[in-house]
Amino acid sequence: MRPGTTTIALLLWLSVAGGASAQALLVGIAAPLSGPSAILGKQIATGASLAAQANDVDIKTVDDACSADGGAAAARELAAAKVNMVVGFLCTDAIEAALPILKDANIPVITVGVRTESLTDRRAKTGWPIYRLGPRGDDERNAVATTLTRLWQNELFAIIDDGTIYGREMAETFRAAAEQAALKPVFTDTFRPQLDNQIGLIGRLKKAGATHVFAGGDGDDIAIMGRDAAQLNAGIVFAGGENLRTPPGDVPYAVGTLMIAPPEWADIADPKVMQAFAGQKIVPDGYTLPAYAAVEIAKAASGLSEISAKPLADALTGHDFTTAIGPVRFDGKGDVSQSLYRVFRFDGTRFVHAENN
Repeated sequence: MRPGTTTIALLLWLSVAGGASAQALLVGIAAPLSGPSAILGKQIATGASLAAQANDVDIKTVDDACSADGGAAAARELAAAKVNMVVGFLCTDAIEAALPILKDANIPVITVGVRTESLTDRRAKTGWPIYRLGPRGDDERNAVATTLTRLWQNELFAIIDDGTIYGREMAETFRAAAEQAALKPVFTDTFRPQLDNQIGLIGRLKKAGATHVFAGGDGDDIAIMGRDAAQLNAGIVFAGGENLRTPPGDVPYAVGTLMIAPPEWADIADPKVMQAFAGQKIVPDGYTLPAYAAVEIAKAASGLSEISAKPLADALTGHDFTTAIGPVRFDGKGDVSQSLYRVFRFDGTRFVHAENN
């Protein structure tokens, strides 16, 4: 009787242990799958689904409707499903309504699209388990200021903006950084946007001796400035932020125009992952690759949590994760620890990474 009992107990233990080890990680995917943002939400769902297939992860996808009510409903549904982590969210209203619910359920969240700074800035006060796989709202202007202050320290530069909140904030952040570095622009002004030409502005820039100009404004305006500067032989290099990523209208960008922006994820993604996308005829647009990377991080963090016997949220902080879009590390607030911004130069056809910046 005793040998048989021992064998049965051993088999039972192996069955339980095997079942526990075979239990897949369950990741919730929250994205706007209806309404005006549905096309972006479907990018998240597609990328997460492909990553789940490749990493033996189970997913549950819900529509947050890009609204507070939708975010709260999505969070309740995911908490009831006992997901281990949530990936996605593109809208501030949705994630701010979801986070208190997910916090109470001890479910960490990786957002791939919400830039609102307060999400992570208030983390110590709110206790929200939020991690951001993407830029903060202030990352762009800080990257412009830091990069151009370094690149143009020996140049005669000007700072102009189109009078919008975006343009003014970009210009003022650069101006303040330059002042702190004991640099002074030779010209500052607010220009009138959406004009057919900027000849008058270019004339004033040329008279001031500016050879490099940062313009806080739309790509169309910067393209027109580049064209007019060439016509006046002004010899000016223009620079802008992410707005230059949108192709201009009838006027192309001037060769040499600089853009400070994150890379196109498909340009730096793991070739094997890109092959997997191609094999399923999936175009890795927009948030597709960040969502893929977020699921990879969830899988890796789950493994770290099991090894350390610490909560999953703890495993997400201060560790390096290898992902399809490169290494990722979250700081103590939940933001990506390294700037995502790079310098790109227009070569006459497209913006290419400026190797020597």
